[in-house]
Amino acid sequence: MKLITFLSDFGSRSSYVSQMKAAVLSITDAKIIDITHDISPHNIREGAFVLLSSISYFPMGSVHVAVVDPGVGTDRKGIVVTTPSQILIGPDNGLLIPAARSLGNFTIYEIKNKNLMLDSISNTFHGRDIFSPVAANILNGVLFDQIGPIITDFVDLDFGKFEINNNSAKGKVIYIDNFGNIITNIDGLKLKNVLDFDKNITIFIGKKTIRTKFVKSYNFVRKGKDLATIGSSNLFEIAYNQDDAAKKLGVKPYDDIKILF
Repeated sequence: MKLITFLSDFGSRSSYVSQMKAAVLSITDAKIIDITHDISPHNIREGAFVLLSSISYFPMGSVHVAVVDPGVGTDRKGIVVTTPSQILIGPDNGLLIPAARSLGNFTIYEIKNKNLMLDSISNTFHGRDIFSPVAANILNGVLFDQIGPIITDFVDLDFGKFEINNNSAKGKVIYIDNFGNIITNIDGLKLKNVLDFDKNITIFIGKKTIRTKFVKSYNFVRKGKDLATIGSSNLFEIAYNQDDAAKKLGVKPYDDIKILF
C-alpha cells in the first residue's frame, strides 16, 4: 500500500491542504492520511512533537510530508529523511528530526532534482510545489540518490533533557494538547520505576506550586480536580479531570517543571 501523511499549520479554512493532495494524486495513486493541519502557526516545535507522537503507529514504508515552514522562500533547504522504516519530507528547520531519530539511524538528502518538483515553483508554497511531488515520486520508485546529495549539516531539534532521581524529577513543558493537558519531556516509563501510582507529589511549574496525586488516568480523581499521570505518549503530564490545566495554572510550553515525591 502506498501511504502518504500530511501535517501542517495550514488550518482547515484554506485550500492549501487540498492543493498538496492534488499534487500527490496527479503523480501517484497513494492513500492519504491527515495527521493534523491545526499546528499553531509557525510553531515548529509543536509540529515536531505531534509528528513524533504519531509516527510509530504508521506501517512500514509510510511517507510523511510535514510543512511548518516560516522560512519558506529563503535559503533554508528542503530535505528527505530516510529511516529504517519510514520516510519524512519537509523543510530543514528541525521539524522532522525528533520523529526521524525515534525510528533509528537516519540519512538526510537535500532536495535538488527539479525534475521531481512541479514545473512552476512558488516562493511561498513548497509544500505543494516541492515536498508533495517529491513524496509522490518516491512512492513511484525514484531512488534516494536521485533526489540530491546526502547532507550532515542539518538543523537539529530536541525537547531538552530531563532528570529523574529517587525523590525528584525535573524537565520542561513541551506541549499543551486540545484538552489543556500539560505534557512534559519527562519519560513516564522511567519515572514509574521510582514513583508509584496514588502517591501525593508536589509540582513546581511556571510560577505555580501544586500538591496533587500521581494516578493511572484522569478519572481517578473527582471532576475538576488536578492530577498527574502518564499520558498516551508515555510522558509525564499534569491535568485536571475534564478541565483545562494549562489555563488554570497559567502554564505554557517551555516552562520548567520540578517534581518532589
